Amino acid sequence: MFVSQEEVERLGAETWARLKASKAASRDAGARRQLQEVAWRLLAATGEQPSRWEVEVFAEPTINAFALPGRKIGVYEGMIKVSAGEGGLAAIIGHEIGHIVAEHSAERVTAELARQWGLRLVSFLLEINDVAFAREIAGILGIGAEFGLARPYGRSQEREADRLGVFMMAQAGFDPRDAVALWHRMDKLGSAGIPAFLSTHPAPADRAEEIQAIIPEALAAARG
Repeated sequence: MFVSQEEVERLGAETWARLKASKAASRDAGARRQLQEVAWRLLAATGEQPSRWEVEVFAEPTINAFALPGRKIGVYEGMIKVSAGEGGLAAIIGHEIGHIVAEHSAERVTAELARQWGLRLVSFLLEINDVAFAREIAGILGIGAEFGLARPYGRSQEREADRLGVFMMAQAGFDPRDAVALWHRMDKLGSAGIPAFLSTHPAPADRAEEIQAIIPEALAAARG
């Protein structure tokens, strides 16, 4: 990787500060309490020190959640509603913590840097070789890269985060089958318009099937 984990955590902390400055925190005390309890159980199960993490519920109906490098977890009120209880919320938070544990953010930042430098090189090579419409071609290539290298997370990263999240759920005493139920609910939501959380993720029905296959292994690992 071109970017150190320390640098990525600094960027995560800056992003978190901007989010908190621009978005209102939820006044739903129950949702805030539930998020903290679920997050702390999951973090403790991974060997993390929960008190070092900051969690926040944002007062928007958006169906979205995220975790940032630097130990930050954000969830929107819309996602709390769709989670339909602590099991569904644990599935979402476990998945997001999985991205951080696997250092996917550093991989994503590195990919973005590679994309930017790659586009500059392509544009330069086109121009020095007098290729017609060099800038336009570079722009089109930029669109291709945007939906390839620079997407938030790749499919392999999503699967890894799902796996880590399911194992976390089992280790923390949650029922991993709640993750399957969550993704079935997400699948139904997709028919009415894709929520923000699903816009860059694999199909919910596929995720539910893959998670179902992981559950026996996760439960066995939790039992020791």
